[in-house]
Amino acid sequence: MNTSKTDTGGWQARQRKNTVRLRYWTSAWVLSLAFAAFGPKLLWDFNTGLTILGVVINLAVGFGMIVANKQYVQGLDEMHRKIFLDAGALSLGIGLVCGLGYELLEDIKLIAFQPEISHLIILMCLTFLAGLIMGHRKYQ
Repeated sequence: MNTSKTDTGGWQARQRKNTVRLRYWTSAWVLSLAFAAFGPKLLWDFNTGLTILGVVINLAVGFGMIVANKQYVQGLDEMHRKIFLDAGALSLGIGLVCGLGYELLEDIKLIAFQPEISHLIILMCLTFLAGLIMGHRKYQ
């Protein structure tokens, strides 16, 4: 009986550690993306070597974030993993369908502006968040 409490406490500690690790990697990735995006214009006047270095750093930190995300998901219990997977599937589906439709609007001249990837990223993030919320409410 005491082992289940200890196991639960150990699982919670591991999950907290995985969550903190993912938070740090995600924050580092966002900062490295900002550095790679704004550094050429604001810091080093489009120096090619520094720009390439910024992009390479961003990619390396991005892969670190992917590994941290994988560890986070592997540490989830079955219900939370299902919620995460369902939210991810919803986000991927909405992103794919809406993203291609958005690009098509410009190709067939129904919108006059160039579609921006940032719009798609925002849509996918909001969809993923909504999927997580709906999943947690479903299994409460």
